[in-house]
Amino acid sequence: MRTSNLTLALALLAFCAAPVAAQESPTLKKIKDTGTITIGHRDSSIPFSYYDDKQNVVGYALEICLKVVDAIKTELKMPNLQVKLNPVTSATRIPLIANGTIDLECGSTTNNVERQNQVAFTNTYFLTANRFVSKKANNLKTIADLKGKTVVSTSGTTNLKQITEMNGAQNMGMSILTAKDHAEAFLMVETDRANAFFMDDILLYSLVANSKAPADYVISADALSVEPYGAMMRKDDPAFKKIVDAATANLYKSGQINAIYTKWFLSPIPPKGVNLNVPESDALKKAFANPTDSGDPAKYK
Repeated sequence: MRTSNLTLALALLAFCAAPVAAQESPTLKKIKDTGTITIGHRDSSIPFSYYDDKQNVVGYALEICLKVVDAIKTELKMPNLQVKLNPVTSATRIPLIANGTIDLECGSTTNNVERQNQVAFTNTYFLTANRFVSKKANNLKTIADLKGKTVVSTSGTTNLKQITEMNGAQNMGMSILTAKDHAEAFLMVETDRANAFFMDDILLYSLVANSKAPADYVISADALSVEPYGAMMRKDDPAFKKIVDAATANLYKSGQINAIYTKWFLSPIPPKGVNLNVPESDALKKAFANPTDSGDPAKYK
């Protein structure tokens, strides 16, 4: 009887010693049970999350997410926690978060109110705008110049949704094509299958900078919207989100984010050693000083 009581006491002690957050969070429980955290990444979202010339996954968003992983290791007392990388596309990223296949999606995903009905977001780590890229030779300077033209955007993006709505509302008569990823969409412009490609401007700058003839392209001054980027995680898991939010807020407010930003936006990056030369905007500096996961573009003005 004493042995049984001792066994029960030890079992209860072990249960109580387990991190409370892991008991409350389905994501943390999954991570603890499997010894693995699964990060979703993109294949060509330069410089956020992509394959370099050695087929390693690299990028600004990935580095931020790995800082989050460090915080989770500390929280769960699991210094040997393994990181599994799982490729996602614009179309698959939300379903794979929702069904638990991936625990954190690290790429170039716009945080908006509509998406927050399906997933949660980290504190914003970049601000961009929906613009279009075209060939200079075609002299397409404004959105109005695209009336009756063929345009493309990537499947599953807010950019595609916005131009589809604009096309109908303004009776522009555009033919809208969809591409499976950003690289394919840009190739359509490069090979004249589309006159313009609508996407977040930072991704367009990256694609142009790494293209065969960067001087052949121009990115529009016209913009459709402001787009805050954040990493996605499962909705309705406040214990997990609390750790992620604390980790990102500490990264931003401590100033450690500046070195990561400089590495990916103000220095030569793989695969071609191109420097995107995109300094931090005043709005982004404000978002770093006052971390927020808001999906409202007005919050960033």
